[in-house]
Amino acid sequence: MILWEALQYEFMRNALLAGILASIACGIVGALVVVRKMSMISGGISHAAFGGIGLGYLLGFDPLYGALAFTTASAVIMGFIRERMGISEDSAIGIIWVTGMSLGVILIGLSPGYAPDLFSYLFGSILAVPSSDLIVMAVLDAVILVVVYFLYEEFLAVSFDEDFAKASGVPTERVYLILLSLVALTVVILIRVVGVILVIAMLTVPAVTAWQFSRRLNEIMLLSSILSIIFTVEGLWLSYIFNIPSGATIVLVSVVTFLLASALKKIF
Repeated sequence: MILWEALQYEFMRNALLAGILASIACGIVGALVVVRKMSMISGGISHAAFGGIGLGYLLGFDPLYGALAFTTASAVIMGFIRERMGISEDSAIGIIWVTGMSLGVILIGLSPGYAPDLFSYLFGSILAVPSSDLIVMAVLDAVILVVVYFLYEEFLAVSFDEDFAKASGVPTERVYLILLSLVALTVVILIRVVGVILVIAMLTVPAVTAWQFSRRLNEIMLLSSILSIIFTVEGLWLSYIFNIPSGATIVLVSVVTFLLASALKKIF
């Protein structure tokens, strides 16, 4: 009841809508990330986004657009390093991870004055999401939905058996780069909700929880999106009641639910 009362405020309505939009992307792309066993890639791309945030502060434009540019570029570079240079995936992740964070720190250090909203980009600030960001999130959601709809069979093949998919004529390198780009778009959406530091949790925990109940990719996507929405609503409600950070609360709710689901599955 308290949450419904809180929705009379515009910032709470924006927060709820931002959480729903983020959950859609999180559920769909998170399922691909978990099934493809590339969870750490989301961490590498999300931390690379910090370089774009620093560039935004330095040049005076919205850091979210800088994050979008850096995450997309990082996804493509990571895919290129893995496919063309013969470097292992975890090594490519490490290179992109530290490069993005280092650039972000340097660019923010070169920026004049103090970066007032830096904490919100690191740990999320769902209660401060403006209407303009909601539009960006909705557009990115639409792009993700369209791409996954048209390339679902290719994603399915690459996720479960990349070698067989390649032998069957699936352009695995191109599909892999597209998947990395979708992860990049999802990271940008999630930055406003849980921040750079906690993105990896929201991309993996709901999908892993859904994995406990299904092995079909489309069902994991749907269930993961629903779970993400539930986690977001519960996290917002608890953060409103106890006056604690929303992003971290959403993540903790998801982790607790995952542990309970795992325990119940073992019992029954």
